[in-house]
Amino acid sequence: MAAAPRPCLILLDFKLPKVDGHGVLQEIKGDKALRSIPVVMLTTADRGEEIAASYRAGANSVVTKPTGFSEFGERIRSVEVYWLLTNRLPEG
Repeated sequence: MAAAPRPCLILLDFKLPKVDGHGVLQEIKGDKALRSIPVVMLTTADRGEEIAASYRAGANSVVTKPTGFSEFGERIRSVEVYWLLTNRLPEG
């Protein structure tokens, strides 16, 4: 059986149905096989403590989501350009 492809970046929303984004972040960063994958937390709020807690839990970046769809698309494209084209990620 082939292994599932490994993501090179995880975009993780703070607010998820049934589970908190911080809980998922802690699971990712607590797993030796996953912890090196960069995690970008997405939020609609600009709450300082929530942002600080994300960094303490191992988030690599926090991005505020604009409310408009086209602005959101632009923001995600800028995240993509930085994390996948500009930044150097670890192998494997």
